[in-house]
Amino acid sequence: MKKNKSILYIVAIIVGIIIINAISNSVFQRFDLTKDHRYTLSDVSKDLISDLDSPLIIDVFLEGDFPSEFRLLQTEVKQIIDEFKLETNQIFVNYIDPIEDETTRQQYIEQLTNAGLEPYINTDNSTGKVTQDIIFPWAFASYKDQTLKIPLLKKSITQGLPEQINNSVQSLEYAFADGFSKLVNAKSKKIAILKGNGELDDLYIADFLQTVKPYYNLGQFTLDSVASNPQGTLDKLSEFDLIIAAKPSIPFTENEKLVLDQYTMNGGKSLWLTESVIMDQDSLKNTTGTGVSIMRDLQLNDFFFKYGVRVNPTLVKDLYSAPIMLAIGEGSQAQMQPIQWQYSPLAASNPNHSITKNLNLVKFDFASPIDTLKNSIKKSILLQSSPNSKLEGAPTTISLANVTSPPDEASYNLGSQNLAVLLEGEFSSVYDQRVLPFKVKNFKSKSPETKMIVISDGDLIKNDVIRNRPQELGFDQLTGKSFGNKEFLLNSVNYLLDDSGLINIRSKEINVAFLDAEKIKESKSTWQLINIVLPLIVLAIFGFGFNYLRKRKYTS
Repeated sequence: MKKNKSILYIVAIIVGIIIINAISNSVFQRFDLTKDHRYTLSDVSKDLISDLDSPLIIDVFLEGDFPSEFRLLQTEVKQIIDEFKLETNQIFVNYIDPIEDETTRQQYIEQLTNAGLEPYINTDNSTGKVTQDIIFPWAFASYKDQTLKIPLLKKSITQGLPEQINNSVQSLEYAFADGFSKLVNAKSKKIAILKGNGELDDLYIADFLQTVKPYYNLGQFTLDSVASNPQGTLDKLSEFDLIIAAKPSIPFTENEKLVLDQYTMNGGKSLWLTESVIMDQDSLKNTTGTGVSIMRDLQLNDFFFKYGVRVNPTLVKDLYSAPIMLAIGEGSQAQMQPIQWQYSPLAASNPNHSITKNLNLVKFDFASPIDTLKNSIKKSILLQSSPNSKLEGAPTTISLANVTSPPDEASYNLGSQNLAVLLEGEFSSVYDQRVLPFKVKNFKSKSPETKMIVISDGDLIKNDVIRNRPQELGFDQLTGKSFGNKEFLLNSVNYLLDDSGLINIRSKEINVAFLDAEKIKESKSTWQLINIVLPLIVLAIFGFGFNYLRKRKYTS
């Protein structure tokens, strides 16, 4: 009887295991128990790859034997890709070590570099011996007949490698989702690049245009036709979702301002890179090294004032600024050296806003301060100068000869100055309760919910041009430093036109714990003793104690 019961128990257990396995195979569920939910994809990311009808191939070049920080990034990259793969069977991944084979190493390095994949040179002297590793923190994503590069490392000129890795881990989902979006989604939003008021030529905003081109349809739009057909111009402008004014230099007429105002009143978004003072480095370098800053009145003061901001006709000087390269010395002994240039503030970003979170420093050049005014519009400060700032009125003589003189640091005491402001809400028309310069069909005095960004320096969008070829925006050829100008502008445009929610992925917080390299170096010997010698001592004590007790027990 007992034997039969035992057999029944065994059979019941076996049947139970089979049933549990069958259920687990048919009902699959994963649980992300991490505090920051780093392995949980957002709904936006899932939607992007839900309807793939062709293979999406990812080539990851972050492969090989790396320092600990890059091993962490390598692990996180594989993990986030695995999360994407779990959502679809159309994603295929190749992990490639481009420098593994010495015979093809140099060829691979040249090919990847020529494709725009700049290597990271990691220098390590923690062991007393200086070693350098070439690392390619990049990936290629290919879908149908398109291929694009995906950066895996967010570089920063002000942060150490652990902080850069931390920011990179936080941005991995955004980096891949952003790339997939460009490959998969058809462009639907339209951007108008305003012309006709002395804006920058396309050659000087070429890198920015190439950056946003994969996301949106671009088109030039001139306001010249306002003079002859203002209503028709407004109707055509209203077909665009966003307008960008890149450093206008010719004042706007009342007819043009009414067209722009009614564009906003109909829900249009806008990005303004405007200046109240005329001066730039090119003017100084192409002359005797001396120039005079003068006020620039674009007739937009009432325009911005009504919306809630004012761009003041002064210049911001900042002790925390980018250098300018100047020849120091006489004749053949002169050498190019970087000298601090207080007219080029390195703006700190708002860490609490999705546009500027984890953003590198943004370089300005002869920027003006922006005041925010009280009204119903929500205002978010995106970029600011450092607390060690001062203001300089116009007109003022500016000379490169004075750049080597030490600044009076005590006078830089006016605190941080606003350089970029986001406006959100229901805007009131500049022409409400005013005589209209022309009759508008369906004039609106109040807008629906819309957005506008005002930046007080048109040069922020301007790329260098060498031999008639545009250079990368935000990269300083002379110092070799990269700034966050391009990423800031792209994030701004994405935020203003965001219909996919990608911008919200950037807000994801992931906390990565790193060991302190200095503490490791200082207490290396102590921890080696604790981890190696102490266990041996404990083992020896246990062995002697065991033998002593054993002898005592059996010899008595």
